[in-house]
Amino acid sequence: MKATPSPHVERTARELAVELLTRVDRERSYSNLLLNQMLRKYKLERLEAAFATELVYGTIQRRNTIDYFLGRFVAKGLTKLEPWVRNLLRMSFYQLYYLDRVPPHAVVNEAVNIAKKKGHRGISGMVNGVLRNVLRQAEQLVLPEMKDPVQSIALRHSHPEWMVSRWVKQFGEETAERICEANNSAPSSSVRVQSLRSSREQMLDQLRAKGIEAAPSPLARDGIVVQQAGNMADSEEYRLGLLTIQDESSMLVADAVDPSPGMKVLDCCAAPGGKTTHLAERMNDEGEIIACDVHEHKEKLIREQADRLQLSCLHTIVTDARKLQEQYAPGTFDRILLDAPCSGLGVIRRKPDLKWAKSEAEIEEVVNVQSELLEAVHSLLKPGGILVYSTCTVEYNENEGQVRQFLERHPQFALSEFPQALTQLELPVSRRSKGMLQLLPQDYNSDGFFIARLQKLT
Repeated sequence: MKATPSPHVERTARELAVELLTRVDRERSYSNLLLNQMLRKYKLERLEAAFATELVYGTIQRRNTIDYFLGRFVAKGLTKLEPWVRNLLRMSFYQLYYLDRVPPHAVVNEAVNIAKKKGHRGISGMVNGVLRNVLRQAEQLVLPEMKDPVQSIALRHSHPEWMVSRWVKQFGEETAERICEANNSAPSSSVRVQSLRSSREQMLDQLRAKGIEAAPSPLARDGIVVQQAGNMADSEEYRLGLLTIQDESSMLVADAVDPSPGMKVLDCCAAPGGKTTHLAERMNDEGEIIACDVHEHKEKLIREQADRLQLSCLHTIVTDARKLQEQYAPGTFDRILLDAPCSGLGVIRRKPDLKWAKSEAEIEEVVNVQSELLEAVHSLLKPGGILVYSTCTVEYNENEGQVRQFLERHPQFALSEFPQALTQLELPVSRRSKGMLQLLPQDYNSDGFFIARLQKLT
């Protein structure tokens, strides 16, 4: 085999995509984090960077369906191929099957060139033969009719069958299919205005003056949806602490907590600090927020966000939230936010590799951790105080099921009506009730998200 090119060699969008897809396979790295690192490292032009992004996300999103079709063209089977060859074929098939605007000859030629650079003549010949056979048999590439709705949805929308099965049981076939469909669509980009230093209207004008397509979020009152904006973390507004990059769904947490200036608030699992700093802004930076995280490097991220946004009421601690009772007396806090560790199945659109990396057993494990956290922190809330429990998943056991079990164990808690901003959301009755709501990724083109608002009665 030829040696891998040095990092100083320029990469095309396709070369970068193959390298990244292979690393995701080998290292189980998060594609979104790895993509940001590599785009900054190789400094591709804007259009090339956008193309590389589409190739990476699209190939991972559609992997199951791609492998189903490719399997008939690779004699020895895809699993026998070297990881980079397998991912080169996947990426190339994705372009031929899903992208109308890319000329087929360009896809094949570039794939063969990459194979020649990275491998030997035999591999480039095999790649050429497979892709030309795909083109010749294009009209026969049709998914079969299946009687089992779970198998049908899983293959058509490229999701693991176990995942689809759970969603069909929880939401029904139609909604489960819409979740899978939404997971394969492009996520919107949104930012939150630092409301103590600017208004949403001022920020909209500022961004539009720079040629950025910006519109008020239909979901969150401090949110702005941006398009054609590049990486907002590189913007002057971000550097000056006038905005924060945050999904619209997670901005709703501050509405649910509804803290007032002067309160004492606990954020149990606070990193990287998006929700924590939002709470500080809602409190006019008056009072105290204890922001806890179990990892030291993540605690540093919270402090950096607070400094960038010029917020001083945050104090960070490094500890496992399950041990907070050792540091604080019962009834210490007016508000508690437990944005719990979860399976993350509401953010598959942003992290498509999640659906291939997760297992059903992991969901049951994280449910136990969530329960332990609730048991550990609830006593720290004052009578009359509010505890908000949130996750970025769509799983019943992690969400409503978790909350129902907690309420059965602790009759001194009850669901509490949401503030007006959340009661006006357009959601089916089955996913919105007093003190609980479940957003799915198709609802507002945002992340799948769950929020419960609990009040301590005595």
